[in-house]
Amino acid sequence: MAFRIALLLSFMTLITQGCHDNPSKNSKGHYLTHFEVSQGEQTPTYAQVIAYYHKLAEDFTTISIYQMGQTDSGEPLHLVVYKGKGTKNIVNDSLGDLPFVLINNGIHPGESDGIDASMMLMRDLAQGNLATPNNISIGVIPIYNIGGALNRNSGTRTNQNGPKEYGFRGNAQNFDLNRDFIKSDTKNAIAFAEIFHTVKPFWFVDTHVSNGADYQYTLTHLFTQHNKLGGPLGDYVHQSLMPDLENMLAAQDWPITPYVNVFNQSPEFGFNQFIDHPRYSTGYTTLFHTAGMMIETHMLKPYKQRVMATYALLTDFITLADQHVDVVAQLRQETTSRFRPGQRYAMDWTLDTTAHTTRSFLGFEAAKKPSALTGFDRLFFDRNKPYNREIAYQDTYRSKKEVVIPHSYIIPKTYDKVITLLKANDIQMTQWPKSQTIDAEVYYIDDYKTSKNPFEGHYLHSGTKVRSQNQSNTIQQGDWVVPTDQWGVRYLLEVLEPEAIDSFFNWNFFDTILQQKEGFSPYVWEDLALEFLENHPEIRQAFTDKKAQDQSFADNWYAQLDWLHKQSIHYESAHLRYPIVRVMSQISLGEE
Repeated sequence: MAFRIALLLSFMTLITQGCHDNPSKNSKGHYLTHFEVSQGEQTPTYAQVIAYYHKLAEDFTTISIYQMGQTDSGEPLHLVVYKGKGTKNIVNDSLGDLPFVLINNGIHPGESDGIDASMMLMRDLAQGNLATPNNISIGVIPIYNIGGALNRNSGTRTNQNGPKEYGFRGNAQNFDLNRDFIKSDTKNAIAFAEIFHTVKPFWFVDTHVSNGADYQYTLTHLFTQHNKLGGPLGDYVHQSLMPDLENMLAAQDWPITPYVNVFNQSPEFGFNQFIDHPRYSTGYTTLFHTAGMMIETHMLKPYKQRVMATYALLTDFITLADQHVDVVAQLRQETTSRFRPGQRYAMDWTLDTTAHTTRSFLGFEAAKKPSALTGFDRLFFDRNKPYNREIAYQDTYRSKKEVVIPHSYIIPKTYDKVITLLKANDIQMTQWPKSQTIDAEVYYIDDYKTSKNPFEGHYLHSGTKVRSQNQSNTIQQGDWVVPTDQWGVRYLLEVLEPEAIDSFFNWNFFDTILQQKEGFSPYVWEDLALEFLENHPEIRQAFTDKKAQDQSFADNWYAQLDWLHKQSIHYESAHLRYPIVRVMSQISLGEE
């Protein structure tokens, strides 16, 4: 751990840290944000945001701003910290002595509500305008998608009511960063991982603006799916944190409902909870036992109203986090006992349609009418007809695919990108000291589907199916042994198990194994195949049976030659063989 901290510190630069409070400047008026000065109509530029936090850090000892890793834009990612009572400087004195709430803003810079709300939040904490948290520190990423924030415009948020100007959804490489947390194609994702594994947050909040139906709420929440988070920690989020937050906001006249997971239809017919896979921010943070949520304000509400609602939610969330520290600390530790070698881990989830609840929902009457543009029926919501009615809400998921957790994985040293990402995510591993052969489990890819359209720079695989086989494996000196008995075990399982929805396999990291490198000329193999069958009567019988049982195979001469070729020594062993090995029992490095 000491080595890791030293390594992180070598890449982290303390931009500025306040050394004194200046009472003469300790007034809200002196620190008005651009949002407040504009009467709630505008959001600041990237430069204005960073300058504002610098000013707070200069004037208040409780605020610090740190320059972290680089982003695709060429600008560094920043972390702003409000240090709770007794908290050490996180750079100079390890990680500090209080748990963190980490707030991420501007992953989609056009959804700027959290950018402005967080600026007011940190100011009000520093000035004492809010109750001082006793048990936690607050970390804020001012703008995560800096490239998108620099690409300001006033037109791309077609469905959104303000602000006047805002950033663009795509980053400097035009990636949607809220699809990049696992595959990490961007420098932004690597810089985020550095922040995340430095502060090790107990709680994580990502601020967004919704898209979809019309309804009365300004606020909706998207907590990480509780069954997937699992165990007592999932129960805490679902049965304690979520209802407590809802009740606190309702008491302030900010009613809130789960994210309205519909598109171009009325929510009155009910909807289900969105499940956040590891590609998304809260799906990623879940892999490290962090209680996460997204704030989704309603895009059609006035900008000022949305920002103030976000501010109210953040302040209430911090209050609850401060109250729940001991509970969450214990639950996080208990969670690790659920993911030990030999236990089963859920790789895929499906909505349990037999389980649903009803929720009171504040909506608007919806109907269809002929479109003046196309002549076809179109959906519209009548804001003159608000309603409050019970609707069906489904938020229970069940596992539909599980895997036994191995004792360790062995990754060939040739897969540099995999190793780089594991290290960036604080995964502990050791290099194999000398070449030797061991018996272990390997996978062969039996089936998969590939998207016909590009998705975030990839042609994503899905529906992957594997078959396992125990066999002798030669491990080369320098290959990496990765034990699963560590804090990041869930991350390991999600990226290294091919059938996991956001596995490195499904994100095309291993596509070279899908292409056969050596083949045959039919006129040559015909004669060799006859000789092969003469020497292998059991394969001859299997070949005869397959032709008798499979008419399409019997009618396809090339398929027959190919099938025979795959039974012979001429067929390359690397084709469809997943290169990462699963070791199911404890091993000693270098044992004979």
